[in-house]
Amino acid sequence: MSRLARTFIAGLLVILPIVLTIVLVVWVANIVINFVGPNSVVGSILITLGFGFSASTWVAYLAGVLIVALCIYLLGLIVQSRLEHSVHNIIGNVMQRIPLIGYIYDMAKRLIAIVERKDDGAFGGMRPVWCFFGGDGGAAVLALLPSTDIVTLNGEPYHVVLVPSAPVPVGGALVYVPAKWVKPADIGIEGLMSIYVAMGVSPRQPGIPSGVIKPPPVVASGPTAPAEPTPAKQQ
Repeated sequence: MSRLARTFIAGLLVILPIVLTIVLVVWVANIVINFVGPNSVVGSILITLGFGFSASTWVAYLAGVLIVALCIYLLGLIVQSRLEHSVHNIIGNVMQRIPLIGYIYDMAKRLIAIVERKDDGAFGGMRPVWCFFGGDGGAAVLALLPSTDIVTLNGEPYHVVLVPSAPVPVGGALVYVPAKWVKPADIGIEGLMSIYVAMGVSPRQPGIPSGVIKPPPVVASGPTAPAEPTPAKQQ
């Protein structure tokens, strides 16, 4: 490869993460605008709410956004008060009584609880774990343990773990792993996510030992027999 090509590739590798970041931000912004923008269904509802303050479409839209934001803030104040459990129970009971909608609501609630930093939440105890497939010394996989509950299969205790996918750790696979193969990983959920997002390029995180792994010394399986003397040649 010529020097000109190497220099171009070096510059490309520097600018590429910036370009990908901008593309991702624009993509997410387009999704948000299409969902809650002035021309969307949600946006039309917000404009209707704000028409009492102004006849201008944009001013009415902004007024509707402020009204909804204020309602959400007031709901947050209620949730943080002593009525928190009552509000959750009332909303949960109403939503779960609706066929199909109840399952979607429950799934969405569980997904939000994964990233919610609350120790008393249903999924607040989700923690990173090591899964040593085959037992100690086997292949080690970083996974998430949603619950410490034990599932008995064929008389043996198992844990249900979520093995994220790289580089999008919000997906993955549910695996039933023998409980004796699962050990805590003291790296935090953020550390686990960063490893999967980086696709293992930066695997060293707090709680993961670093250093050069040396192969074990070769040990003879039994006593070495003394070498037989070479017979002297006959003159």
